[in-house]
Amino acid sequence: MRSPLHVLQGIRVLSLALNLPGPAALMRCRRMGATCVKLEPPAGDPMSHYNAAAYREMHEGVKVIGADLKTDAGQKVLQRELAKADVLLTSFRPSALRKLGLGFEQLHTLYPALSQVAIVGAAGERAEEPGHDLTYLADNGLVPGLELPATLYADMGGSLMASEAVLQAALVRNERYAGSGENHPQGVYIEVPLAGAAAYLSLPLQWGLTAPEGAVGGAHAGYRVYPCKDGRVAVAALEPHFAASLCKAAGLPAPDREAMFLPRTRAAIGAFFRSRTRAELERLAIDDDIPLHCME
Repeated sequence: MRSPLHVLQGIRVLSLALNLPGPAALMRCRRMGATCVKLEPPAGDPMSHYNAAAYREMHEGVKVIGADLKTDAGQKVLQRELAKADVLLTSFRPSALRKLGLGFEQLHTLYPALSQVAIVGAAGERAEEPGHDLTYLADNGLVPGLELPATLYADMGGSLMASEAVLQAALVRNERYAGSGENHPQGVYIEVPLAGAAAYLSLPLQWGLTAPEGAVGGAHAGYRVYPCKDGRVAVAALEPHFAASLCKAAGLPAPDREAMFLPRTRAAIGAFFRSRTRAELERLAIDDDIPLHCME
């Protein structure tokens, strides 16, 4: 495994963001070489209480400082760290930021070079609405039944967008500083809505790709989850050469594109998988170069 590029080397990120999206973004920034500092309230980050292992992984290499921002002492710590930071990462509602004196207009007056990446629930007028990962996914059609999603897609997608925003802020900072001839760079404000992350992740659904009749929604016989003799198999033989290998293994003639969307093709491939064990299918994947993964 290659070492990650430390593209944020020399950038100092101060985070006030709790729970998942902010800490996950901070973890990625640290892995890209940033110096990461986080201020936590006296009770700590809620994540440290309900999943200590996740908290430890996200905060490895992060300097964590306790500070009650509602007190003079906590504000003193905050101002000290703001003065040293290149990027501030937050996850409060806009009204809460303003009460703490952390609105970008307020910050920019005191710290012109400081950029802010603000994780919010939704953009614009909806930024004050209460919400969470599940509600953002539901709003974008990503919760089709009563089962909860397998992971926190909006939170983790938002964390990727937030770390991308830190990269953008660092790039703007360096370009402006290098090309302007000024002694001090100017900070920028970038808002990252979690609802926007969910909307971005839902694009394949909006395009029809993952609809039931879509190529990766179950209509294509080579891109489905089938039962096998002792479990399940996820097969992703979408490209023509993979589909041809799958059909050959199942004893079917070489398919054209239309054949892979026929019910009888799905039935035949399903019957083939039901007759094989996971061990047999894993060997088949290696021998015949078929993209599949077996599950219990």
